[in-house]
Amino acid sequence: MGELTHFNGQGRARMVDVTEKAVTHRTAIAAGEIHMAPETLAKIRTGTIKKGDVLAVAQVAGIQAAKHNWELIPMCHPLPLTGIDISFSLSDEPCMVEIRAAVTCTGVTGVEMEALAAVSVAALTIYDMCKAVQKDMRITNIRLLRKSGGKNGDYTAEE
Repeated sequence: MGELTHFNGQGRARMVDVTEKAVTHRTAIAAGEIHMAPETLAKIRTGTIKKGDVLAVAQVAGIQAAKHNWELIPMCHPLPLTGIDISFSLSDEPCMVEIRAAVTCTGVTGVEMEALAAVSVAALTIYDMCKAVQKDMRITNIRLLRKSGGKNGDYTAEE
């Protein structure tokens, strides 16, 4: 293990100085799942959840989460994001909505946390919009699938 980068000389938390890092094109793709009963998924599909269009609201919430990630996670830098795309796949077996977020920027630090925040908040929004129908939904398997750019290079998760 190398030096702990997020602590100053007094052992207190600090945000890492990225001034000298190279500007590169950076991407990250994250995914997660929210498992639910078939009846809940049917209501999402047919647009009969009383709060409105679940996936449209979750998409906007995920985009907002990526844009505001630096306000939520203390050691993250504010980034000039250049693209955010949230997509959903509905599955009957297992009964769930899979969420994917792709985030891009040209900058000095990666966008993995922005992609993970987008997936997490989109899943929480689906839960919020459907909780009157079902309270035992499960948000699971939030993970980084891929990232590119930066000094550490590319990463692809083994699935």
